[in-house]
Formats: sequence, structure tokens, C-alpha cells
Amino acid sequence: MRILDVIFYGLLVLAADQLSKYIIRANMEPHESLPIIKGIFHITYVQNTGAAFSILQGKTYFFTIVSLAIILAIIFFLRKVPPEKRLLRFVMALVLGGAAGNLIDRFRFGYVVDFFDFRIWPVFNIADSAIVVGVIILAYLIAFDPGFSGQYGKSGR
Repeated sequence: MRILDVIFYGLLVLAADQLSKYIIRANMEPHESLPIIKGIFHITYVQNTGAAFSILQGKTYFFTIVSLAIILAIIFFLRKVPPEKRLLRFVMALVLGGAAGNLIDRFRFGYVVDFFDFRIWPVFNIADSAIVVGVIILAYLIAFDPGFSGQYGKSGR
């Protein structure tokens, strides 16, 4: 029962990610771009064989292994997180859903479907957003939540 909340929210992230990517693939050609706010925000279909922000292009096998390791680590670590640590559990759901969404793309297509294009930033997707937001919140918890470092740091082993 303890992990159902994380799985539920992770599945919501995964569903939103996969649905949005399906819509992009069904309605656009690769590299096609639709301006939403001309010159500021476009929907641009990109097939990304790298990591977030298109770094390390062509390393699909490496990122597949890393994604699987992250998913397994979250599932393992999740059993140690008490239910009252809701924010940490939410962070885990974001990262889990995002990692699973991009992993599914890598298995199905050999690349990740990206489409949010702010023109001054590499093109990204919902899964990337969930991972980045999750990691930022996790960094905040590590840096500023005394209960976090006490429970999960060296003194909490």
C-alpha cells in the first residue's frame, strides 16, 4: 500500500507524456514547427537520440541502461520512505514517470520525442520537465530540509 501513491502519480506523468508524444507524432513531421507565440514558443517535433537538452546524441543504449537503473533505484528506495514524507514521494513519482516515459520512447523508436521549443532553450517534453522539476525539488530537500539529511544522510543509516 505504501508505494501506490508514487505509482499512481508516476503513471499520471507517464500518461500525460505518452499522450502528448502520440499527438505530436500523429500530427507532425520531424522538424516541423508550429509557432504558438512567434519567435518565443513553438511546438517543434524533434527526434532526440541523446539525453535531456539533446546532449550526448546517439547514446541511446547508454541512456536506456541509465533510465532502467534510475527506475530500479527509485523502486528500491521508495520502500524506505515513510508515507508522511509526501513531498519526497511526489519527487520520486515525477522522476519515475519521466524516466519511464523517455524509456518507453527509446525502446519503441530508438529516440525520444521532444516538442516544447522556447527557441532559447533546447527542445524538451513532459517527461524531461517532470525529471527536472523532481531533481530541483530533491536538491532543495537535500540542501534545506534538516529532516531529510538526518534521515537519509550518514547519520540516518
